[in-house]
Amino acid sequence: MSEVKKIAVIAGDGIGPEVVAEAEKVLKVIESVFGYAFETEHALFGGIAIDERGTPLPEDTLSICKAADAVLLGAVGGPKWDNNPKELRPETGLLGIRKALGLFSNLRPAVVFDCLKDASTLKPEVLEGTDLMVVRELTGGIYFGEKLRRQGEFGEEAVDTCVYNVVEIERIVRQAFEIAGKRRKKLASVDKANVLETSRLWREVVNKLAPEYPDIELEHVLVDNCAMQLLRRPSSFDVIVTENMFGDILSDEAAMLTGSIGMLASASMGEGSYGLYEPVHGSAPDIAGQGLANPIATILSLALMFRLTFGYEDAAAAIEAAVAEVLDAGHRTSDIAVNKSTAISTTEMGDLIAAAIRKA
Repeated sequence: MSEVKKIAVIAGDGIGPEVVAEAEKVLKVIESVFGYAFETEHALFGGIAIDERGTPLPEDTLSICKAADAVLLGAVGGPKWDNNPKELRPETGLLGIRKALGLFSNLRPAVVFDCLKDASTLKPEVLEGTDLMVVRELTGGIYFGEKLRRQGEFGEEAVDTCVYNVVEIERIVRQAFEIAGKRRKKLASVDKANVLETSRLWREVVNKLAPEYPDIELEHVLVDNCAMQLLRRPSSFDVIVTENMFGDILSDEAAMLTGSIGMLASASMGEGSYGLYEPVHGSAPDIAGQGLANPIATILSLALMFRLTFGYEDAAAAIEAAVAEVLDAGHRTSDIAVNKSTAISTTEMGDLIAAAIRKA
């Protein structure tokens, strides 16, 4: 029996509990097929934690996460809590847990499955061979800089400050170089160095680190050009690294190359192998409890966890192959189904993927 790995499981809000249940189903199959051992502990987080505990991030939830080797998160938030004070919003809990766990990067792979090319708004020939990873810095930039309102010559003004230091840039760029080294060895560093001082510092740091990774092909891409090239020639990208706001926008753009946000996994990482894994999609309260949610993004997030935190490449590959097999066989949840009347449920999709792993 292998070493027991501890996973903190946070179902969250909306469709979160439904998609996490399917990932846990797959987790049990991986245990039986590969002989790996996992111990899961569930914790409250987000809107449900606000309702039951009066805070989006209870102390015991944070303790459970810190004691684990990795965290699996479903989804948080919803209109119910949108008008709450800032400290009582689920999104505040997300910022808090990332900071408390030392998570400074968000990794979003975007892979286009051949059988789903028609679900994308781009032409199939443009999507051919698309397999990229967006590495987004999470803790700096304009989202965390000083914010203020003031009276100016023309009335009220609003100011958001964008700040980055060398340490913040170095650690995310090093991580991106390392990831590129395990993929196709191409790194695109995205900035706006023709206008922004923070971007000029970003580019200087990237150029200083580049000689340490001589086998990585580096290119600098202005953010507006990157947004255009993601639509024109997405397959030319391997790993994209960029600052917080640019990464927020570009990762959502890259997400739609796949045809459905319900297909996309993500990982938030810090130093070392610890990570928080979650689907890119939100809590979708409008379809919660109806069996309509696509669990594939959460199941692929589990595969990311196996690869990046546990080093279980065989299990990760098995999950990805099972997802591809099920999709190739024509099975679809409603978000990716051409004919909605033939769409299968959340649990049916989870059952099919689990069965595909079991018989592989």
